[in-house]
Amino acid sequence: MEPLASRIRPKSLDEFVGQEHLVGNDKPLRVAMEKKELFSFILWGPPGSGKTTLARMYANALDADFYELSAVDSGKDDIKAVLGHTKVAPLHNKGPTLGIGKPKILFIDEIHRFNKAQQDFLLPFVERGELTLVGATTENPSFEVISALLSRTRVFTLQELSNENIGEIIDRAAKALNPTAGGKIPKPAKEWLIEMAAGDARSAIGVLDSAQKLYGKITLDSLKETLQSRHLRYDKKGDEHYNTISAFIKSMRASQPDAALYYLARMVEAGEDPLFIARRMVVFASEDIGLAVPTALVVANEVFRACETIGYPECAINLAHGVAYLSECQKSRKSYDAYFEAVKDVRKLGNLPVPLKIRNLPTGKAGAPTKLMKQEGYHKGYKLYDTESYLPEKLKGKKYLKER
Repeated sequence: MEPLASRIRPKSLDEFVGQEHLVGNDKPLRVAMEKKELFSFILWGPPGSGKTTLARMYANALDADFYELSAVDSGKDDIKAVLGHTKVAPLHNKGPTLGIGKPKILFIDEIHRFNKAQQDFLLPFVERGELTLVGATTENPSFEVISALLSRTRVFTLQELSNENIGEIIDRAAKALNPTAGGKIPKPAKEWLIEMAAGDARSAIGVLDSAQKLYGKITLDSLKETLQSRHLRYDKKGDEHYNTISAFIKSMRASQPDAALYYLARMVEAGEDPLFIARRMVVFASEDIGLAVPTALVVANEVFRACETIGYPECAINLAHGVAYLSECQKSRKSYDAYFEAVKDVRKLGNLPVPLKIRNLPTGKAGAPTKLMKQEGYHKGYKLYDTESYLPEKLKGKKYLKER
């Protein structure tokens, strides 16, 4: 039987759940599909947020031949095959045969797993338009995709699905599993599954499908038993990967070095990329420690550098050193929270006028740089050490960085 995830995969954007900022009315991906605009792009977002589904829907909308590769187990030969250097059939295409003149869309899942040489190999084909690249990644493309390839693609950021989104997907999956019952599952079971999924639709669907196959019914107990019976392993592509890194970060945030070191050891022993771990530590140093211990960022960056230059097995000691230090640091999210408060105002109010007295001040010079600017009041009243707010007029008195 066809997997549940495939059976409930949305056929149109109107059936797609979440990512309204990309697929809502007049939003970029919807417009691109409606206007059949062909261009390369990267979908960056958490697991189970709809990256693969959006890639397939885009190819269908453009009536393109769609090829799908995973960067984990693919290489140059697979790319050559797609390009037609060897005989190949598309993994997903709308008709029984390849369409003459149809665009080729190559979807590369986990594109961050491609090394620099593999990405360099892709570049000229993307440049010449021989194929259109759609990449999917859970990692920041700025760090994982070479700049030359990144400059030739657009990046669309997907958000973690909300509890409401996951609930809607669960209802759809339950209805597909048991259409005669109308897709109803007990409220406690649904609430538990939403919590367990933590924004990952794929995880919710997988547990639901397994519970139905194992126990023939969906209840809170059958869902819990299904989750407990899964073979515990660290799969760098699967749920355990994301669960472990989540537990690792939360342990450092709670100042529990023993738990953080345990989850670090699990990742290291499973062969996790040390730079993946170290990168999370660099983010954590600013996001969760911030102004409480500013040197935490220095330590985290040095751990990252050590992992780059030393590698396994020795860099595991550097990671442990950094994890113990970051776990025991005092925590403060003042700068993190302040920045995102400012972002809200920027998005809500747009580019508010900069106060005249702080506009266009050349370094080391006093006064406005031109006569017209002087007449307009540029720089008038500016003081070297001013106490008056420099925020735009509409935001005067606003405090982003709060005392705690």
